[in-house]
Amino acid sequence: MKWRTFQDRHEAGRMLAERLQRLELPADCVVLGLPRGGVPVAAEVAKALGAPLDVLVVRKLGAPSQPELAIGAVVDGDPPEVILNPDIIAELGLSQSDIAAEQARQLAVIAERSKLHRRDRPHLTLQGKIVIVVDDGAATGATLRVALKAVRGRCPRRLIAAVPVASYSALGMLREDADEVVTLAAPENFGAVGFYYRDFSEVGDDDVKRLLTAAAD
Repeated sequence: MKWRTFQDRHEAGRMLAERLQRLELPADCVVLGLPRGGVPVAAEVAKALGAPLDVLVVRKLGAPSQPELAIGAVVDGDPPEVILNPDIIAELGLSQSDIAAEQARQLAVIAERSKLHRRDRPHLTLQGKIVIVVDDGAATGATLRVALKAVRGRCPRRLIAAVPVASYSALGMLREDADEVVTLAAPENFGAVGFYYRDFSEVGDDDVKRLLTAAAD
């Protein structure tokens, strides 16, 4: 598949929405954006589909002595969901107190981000819905895979992963966790997600809050 460079996340979202519209999805689908970069893309998808928009915050659980090494993740929700990697935990010999302490730290961050982004709006109901999880790209697909696993546990009727651009390896892994994966470009020599956007400016918390508020009005 030939790839193109997107002007920005909003253009990528509009193009992704056109592809999703070919699926002729019913009106009861729900769109979830991974903050912060995935939210502008998801906002365009939700607008085009006439679907509600929400965010899904994913926080890595880092090992006590190696914070960059993921021993699992925490995913926003009501209640939040914890996904652990038992192999790495066993290899590092971590205790339950080590894991609990890191969970508490990341749950606090998720609660703060959720309040900041969502304000007092409740989480959208996912059970029995067609759920589209959107990010601005997938180089490794690791964060998106965690998000998909968490959403799967909330019993959606159909689970779709949607990204404007993804690596071949990420696409293969995402297909293990989603019922369908929709993408616009899958370059052979991927590099980084930012390479495929002319404007890959940082998305701030205020941007996320504004997009969610506009979608809810």
